[in-house]
Amino acid sequence: MQENPAAHASVAVIGGGPAGLMAAERLAEAGIAVTVYERMPSLARKLLMAGRGGLNLTHAEPLDHFLPRYGAAAPWLGPIIRRFDNQALRHWAEALGEPTFEGSSNRIFPKSLKASPLLRAWLRRLERLGVRTATRHTWRGFTDDGGLDFEQADGSTLVVHPDATILALGGASWPRLGADGGWVAPLRAVGVEVTALEPANTGITVPWSPYLTERFAGTPLKTVAVTFRGQTLKGDLVVTAYGLEGGPVYAMGPAIRTALARDGATDLSLDLRPDSPEAALARRLAKAIGKSRTRTNALRQAGLGPLAVAILRESSADLPADPLALARLVKAAPLRVTGQAGLARAISTAGGIALSALDDRLMLKARPGTFACGEMLDWEAPTGGYLLQACFATGSLAADGASAWLRQSRS
Repeated sequence: MQENPAAHASVAVIGGGPAGLMAAERLAEAGIAVTVYERMPSLARKLLMAGRGGLNLTHAEPLDHFLPRYGAAAPWLGPIIRRFDNQALRHWAEALGEPTFEGSSNRIFPKSLKASPLLRAWLRRLERLGVRTATRHTWRGFTDDGGLDFEQADGSTLVVHPDATILALGGASWPRLGADGGWVAPLRAVGVEVTALEPANTGITVPWSPYLTERFAGTPLKTVAVTFRGQTLKGDLVVTAYGLEGGPVYAMGPAIRTALARDGATDLSLDLRPDSPEAALARRLAKAIGKSRTRTNALRQAGLGPLAVAILRESSADLPADPLALARLVKAAPLRVTGQAGLARAISTAGGIALSALDDRLMLKARPGTFACGEMLDWEAPTGGYLLQACFATGSLAADGASAWLRQSRS
């Protein structure tokens, strides 16, 4: 059997999250020497944080429904995910001894509902494959002779010259877990186009009154529907000191971000009783108003809790006395949105390395032999498993691209 020309090559993977570790695994399986450089004291910290919510690895829906979730990035990201799709990810986890199951919302979780067992098994596999790890190494950019410049834990400099490099440094959300966007300036300095990093899957800013903030911050708002620019999404929210967090506003994030950039502020409406038709709600309110001296009591008798009543008072200075008008307010309470929570609170990042800066193997056109994957790339997706799926898939492609490039360059 002819030896793989890349078998004795070395690759540096910068970033020890899901995308970087998947790239390291694929390369090591091809017999390539791999070192993973990570600036934090340990690997995959954001993955472990995601595991606190059960570790939603991917989603079970068919790819024809799955891929459009990536919005504007779907045309180029779709073929990459088809190479390593949701079923492939489930098989990969099972091979690590972590079988998965499909939840009621079609989200896929490991049966342990934790990230730590899967990560431990994964790191053991990487160790068996010979992957080296170097933690507390912060990448600062490229040296004049094409090397990789790292700052080590003691402040000293380390320069390495691998045969190829895979960048998997993440976006810039939850920077305390490792990804802080510090790679943007070094890449732009060598001519790589990077679109601005912005928060994605993040909360919205609503100018609550001091009363609502002091009394209800941290309180869940169960089973509501949010409508923005003709789109309505049902789910749960949480009232925060600055506004609202939760699935519906996360999913509407791109549209809200566009509106805020254009107008500075925007409006959405909140249906506080989405399962109650307006006419039926009006009849209940009419009966309650007839028995009660206050509209607040009438609303509570009609099934709205103190938080819902407080939100209605935030959206309307005077609650309507007419039952039908009051029902309409309950079904479409207007809220002013003045901003979005920043990157430090965002689940993920929008923006990143522009598609035009990459070839079809995810190699940087400005730096042959350097590949990129994961949240560094310019794409975004809703929560529900789509984020991790794309990180795993792009990490797999970047590794295969680097392996092919090494074979070609050494043949």
